[in-house]
Amino acid sequence: MPSYKLLIAAMTLTLSPLAQGFELTSTDIEAGKPMPKAQEYQGFGCNGGNTSPQLTWHNAPKGTKSFAVTAYDPDAPTGSGWWHWIAYNIPLKVKELPSGTGNPRSEYGVPGMVQHRTDYGSAGFGGACPPKGDKAHRYQFRVFALDVKQLEISPESSAALVGYMLNSHKLGVAELEALYQR
Repeated sequence: MPSYKLLIAAMTLTLSPLAQGFELTSTDIEAGKPMPKAQEYQGFGCNGGNTSPQLTWHNAPKGTKSFAVTAYDPDAPTGSGWWHWIAYNIPLKVKELPSGTGNPRSEYGVPGMVQHRTDYGSAGFGGACPPKGDKAHRYQFRVFALDVKQLEISPESSAALVGYMLNSHKLGVAELEALYQR
């Protein structure tokens, strides 16, 4: 292939939306940095604000029909991690969740969005609450771009089943990983 064709191909790939990547950002938390006390759980010996962080996403893959958001602690001493937030059926037009959206009674509720039961046993955002003195835990906030408008999942379903459904319908995932320690 002549070098000018390689250059044109490289420029086209660089400028394509997929090459730019599906991205998740926040004004409340930073990748690789400790989360504020506002994102700590209220209960189980923790006394934080239990406020879900603001999240914004960009460059969703072509064909996306809806989004889902999860927050997961892979370092929880359970042998299987800990689900802190599971929200799905977020309409395609939504590209941001304001701080506090994870409270099911929030004024920022998103029409159609379902907040599933977490490992705390209730729906909505449940903040970080690692054991005192434990190493910093990683909190993985993810936005899934899905190929369906709605996931048909029973409210009684396990977080593992929701994870299976998300992975079965994902077109892409954007992640922001923050830390927390007590």
